[in-house]
Amino acid sequence: MAELIIGLVVALLAVVLVLRTVRIVPQARASNVERLGRYLRTLEPGLNIIIPFIDRPRQLIDLREQVVSFEPNSVITEDNLVVHIDTVLYFQVTDPRAAAYEIFNYIQAIEQLTVTTLRNVIGALDLEKTLTSREHINSILRGVLDEASGKWGIRVNRVELKAIEPPPSIKESMEKQMRAEREKRAAILNAEGARQSRILTAEGDRQAAILRAEGQAKAIDTVFEAIHRNDPDPKLLAYQYLQMLPELAKGPGNTFWVIPSEVTAALQNVTKAFNGYIPEVPNGRNEVPNGRTPEIPPE
Repeated sequence: MAELIIGLVVALLAVVLVLRTVRIVPQARASNVERLGRYLRTLEPGLNIIIPFIDRPRQLIDLREQVVSFEPNSVITEDNLVVHIDTVLYFQVTDPRAAAYEIFNYIQAIEQLTVTTLRNVIGALDLEKTLTSREHINSILRGVLDEASGKWGIRVNRVELKAIEPPPSIKESMEKQMRAEREKRAAILNAEGARQSRILTAEGDRQAAILRAEGQAKAIDTVFEAIHRNDPDPKLLAYQYLQMLPELAKGPGNTFWVIPSEVTAALQNVTKAFNGYIPEVPNGRNEVPNGRTPEIPPE
């Protein structure tokens, strides 16, 4: 029985010894080892062997890129306006030993250094430049933080200004200015559209007038060519004159027609065609009172 108990105790001590001797470090992690209170080495990812009860591993340190968002900070610009700035920091631990022994809390240290640098940079800029110079501010912050945090085993990859909040009064003024600018652009666009529409309308009217004139000219040329090509009989022309006489009488208040001498000559041609005649008037015009056709005496 005693031997069994001793065997169990030995086995338990062996298990504990193995557990204290073997250390498995995950990928992208690191762990500092202290021997009797002093830094000995840094454990790499994978299987590591240490001396139990003498070597003491410290907490794992993440070697991946990390993102930290800081609380909004109040910063005064050159024109004495208070703005609230949110910052986002992207950093990576490059030296686990320095990160563990050179600074107590590197995240808190970076945050305070960011606030101090922001106040120095924004204090030299007015509000307008602060709102339009984010890339410039980010570059300055990154340079200062990377230089200061290098001795802590930290590499600052990127610093971003997530938000810049001006005072409410300034924000209201900016909104009014932006609204006025949008209305101005809309008015310019509307005026340009109306001007273009008028130009297009005038161009269309001009083209339509040109087409109408060309059509009328073509129609006149066609009729003129047809008349001369067919050599119409004077009786046909006189008949066409007679067709137009009722149109002359459609006007309101017409009590008599004034017939030009050309029409009289045409009527004489028609009369001769029917073996009749129309008496001539010395002044070269024939008047038909009250729209009545004069009587034609027999030959």
